[in-house]
Amino acid sequence: MSPPRLFSTVALRRNTDIVLGSDQARYVGRVLRLRTGDQLTLFDGTGGEFAATLGIVTKQQLNLTVGEHFCPDTESPLKIRLVQAISRNEKMDGVVQKATELGVQRISPVLTEFSVIKLGAERAAKRRAHWQRIAQSACEQCTRNTVPAVDAPQPLSNWFADNTGADEAQLILQPGAVASMTAVALRGDSLTILVGPEGGFSTAEYEHARVAGLQAVSMGPRVLRTETAALAALTIAQATWGDIRARRQTVN
Repeated sequence: MSPPRLFSTVALRRNTDIVLGSDQARYVGRVLRLRTGDQLTLFDGTGGEFAATLGIVTKQQLNLTVGEHFCPDTESPLKIRLVQAISRNEKMDGVVQKATELGVQRISPVLTEFSVIKLGAERAAKRRAHWQRIAQSACEQCTRNTVPAVDAPQPLSNWFADNTGADEAQLILQPGAVASMTAVALRGDSLTILVGPEGGFSTAEYEHARVAGLQAVSMGPRVLRTETAALAALTIAQATWGDIRARRQTVN
């Protein structure tokens, strides 16, 4: 069995000793039930991972000795940005978690005309930090070593104004759209996918997306829930252009 993986809030270097805080100490001691001398794998989100040996564990801190550095290739060659309309807490948490597992590089939460969630500045900052921790935890589970960035929540209109990704494919999911997602001709290695809220995008938002150059695509004949649509779109993208697609085998 592979050693447990743990995200380090401290920058890692080979052959050094580090101390992590109470949250990780409780997780290692109470959840994983590890003891002094046990082996772990550490990563700090910047790429690569380190073998590590557990030192003394208390309720307040975790002592570790960092060992060899390794660079397993678990990142997708497809650079996906998920622009996700914010849904209710557990649904949005699930999207962030599963999107991380499916290899997204960046998650941009947006507030739309029909969003059921309203966020003030303080609450938005807390939600962003919460979602970033979920992404880190998902990386622990799925063996990713690069943690996707989670942007600060913002109105969709602001995202349109700031969007400069004219050189990449940009898609908006729209029930009934003529084009299917798999019919898109992806020329580069980057892709933006915009997913609406529970109530869908407004007519004005679809028009704004069209003017901004986003291509409307369909996910089939059924209307999917927002959390289902996001994960289905990411799976299709990885299966069509990313690292889930079938690879040709060379026969000698």
